[in-house]
Amino acid sequence: MPADEKQLVVFDRSWYGRVLVERVEGFAADAEWKRAYREINEFEQQLVDARFIVVKLWMHLSRKEQARRFEDRKKTAYKAWKLTDEDWRNREKWSLYERAADDMLVKTSTRPAPWTIVEAEDKWYARVKVLRTTAEAFQQQLDPPAGDAAGA
Repeated sequence: MPADEKQLVVFDRSWYGRVLVERVEGFAADAEWKRAYREINEFEQQLVDARFIVVKLWMHLSRKEQARRFEDRKKTAYKAWKLTDEDWRNREKWSLYERAADDMLVKTSTRPAPWTIVEAEDKWYARVKVLRTTAEAFQQQLDPPAGDAAGA
């Protein structure tokens, strides 16, 4: 890859599963999920060093809004497939997931790969914030510095 070329990669929440689902559900031993914070940060640093643009977005919504959306999905045929019994069961562990998410956000938000919290109660607002945040990251990383011959 040429030195001035940037790359983009998209990971879904499964990348952070070790410190979220595996932690809360007991699928990973304490030492494993605690070690994952360091592994996550090291891997994301490797991505940045390899000139990837890393944009991390955490969609935050209330328990009440999540319940409303679940009910809506349940009643809407083309959305119902998105909802599983496990989704409902996991709501019973809301406080455990919330604590795990808080820890993840604090321990994996780094200068080269910071988290952006997206207030997601309103889907339209959240979509705009995601687009703006991503566009700003691209602009910051892709625009040549002032005085750069390539940008002249």
